[in-house]
Amino acid sequence: MTEALILKSYEIAKERYARLGIDTDKAIEQLEQIPISLHCWQTDDVVGFERNQALSGGIQTTGNYPGRARTIDEVRQDIAKVQTLLAGNHRLNLHEIYGDFGGKFVDRDQVGVEHFQSWIDWAAERNLKLDFNSTSFSHPKSGDLTLANPDKEIRDFWIEHTKRCRRIADAMGKAQNDPCIMNIWVHDGSKDLTVYRKRYREILAQSLDEILAEDLPHMKSCVEAKLFGIGLESYTVGSMDFFEGYCASRNVIYTLDTGHYEPTENVSDKVASLLLFVPELMLHVSRPVRWDSDHVTIMNDQTLDLFKEIVRADALHRAHVGLDYFDASINRIGAYVIGTRATQKCILQALLEPLAKLRDYEDRGCGFQRLALLEEAKSLPFGAVFDYFNYKNNVPVGEEFIADIEQYERDVTSKR
Repeated sequence: MTEALILKSYEIAKERYARLGIDTDKAIEQLEQIPISLHCWQTDDVVGFERNQALSGGIQTTGNYPGRARTIDEVRQDIAKVQTLLAGNHRLNLHEIYGDFGGKFVDRDQVGVEHFQSWIDWAAERNLKLDFNSTSFSHPKSGDLTLANPDKEIRDFWIEHTKRCRRIADAMGKAQNDPCIMNIWVHDGSKDLTVYRKRYREILAQSLDEILAEDLPHMKSCVEAKLFGIGLESYTVGSMDFFEGYCASRNVIYTLDTGHYEPTENVSDKVASLLLFVPELMLHVSRPVRWDSDHVTIMNDQTLDLFKEIVRADALHRAHVGLDYFDASINRIGAYVIGTRATQKCILQALLEPLAKLRDYEDRGCGFQRLALLEEAKSLPFGAVFDYFNYKNNVPVGEEFIADIEQYERDVTSKR
């Protein structure tokens, strides 16, 4: 796309939006300040560097597209490439199994800051801020229950692991002078019927209370609910209702993973209610297809509705945005760029909504006018604004990134 066409299209779009009282320059500036936490596990199908084994513990990656990152250097190489194709300064989200273990086996109750110091240094060099996750899956002691396990020895193992992860996150936050957001998700559940539902949830709550008791000023903890896991279909200890109650009563950040709900649910409906009772939200943006399949995020109604609700609730400052999918069926760099850009498109379209006029109509009971403007807003020239956003930030505009990723595949990933 030529520079002249980009600029001409943007000027027309800018004028069109201005007629509705919307400042497109301001919306672009806002979008530039919203970091998206890129999930490191898209590079290698959630294998990590601990055991070099495929996923287990209620989740799985599907597909076998060539070019998976196999080493810490290859993961970093791919992330660095993705950075060149995205507008804005983003973050990097690490799972514990991606530590720099120096070729040695370090069990999860022994992990320390030293195993992530090279990540801290590398991220600083690239102007990346880090987020973090404890890792309860794909381990001999994972089984069906970790933090909710009645077996004290196994439970204490995972409590120690999660405490250590919070300390690592705190070191990351201190080094980058910005809180590291650490997510806690456990797969705990049962394949078939259980008569001990309350017991396991009592244990999980006690485990989390012990873990979160340590005051760590440079990190923020969030907890993630799930509907079910593969092989754990009948009962999930950390369900939506459990974590909604837990976060509200403990003032903990709630993680909304868009793949962790019934396919007919619209996750955006939960935003306004949760914001009344929890301090902040962590958004894990994914795309379920009939179940938590972690397809690459696209600009669909569910993702768009989610960010419209965040903006309508004036809650951008209370929401952290991250990606959480692992599609191994297509080019992995392409999966990153498609998903991140789709998320940015949804945020931008939410920022460009004629919200002041819509609110005025609603306040005055003008239902016809409100619905009419909501419909007309769908066809406003949003694409021209997004093109200009990328142009302004010196990254490929429109479909231009496709050729760039194809070249990277020829030069790099196809040779792995």
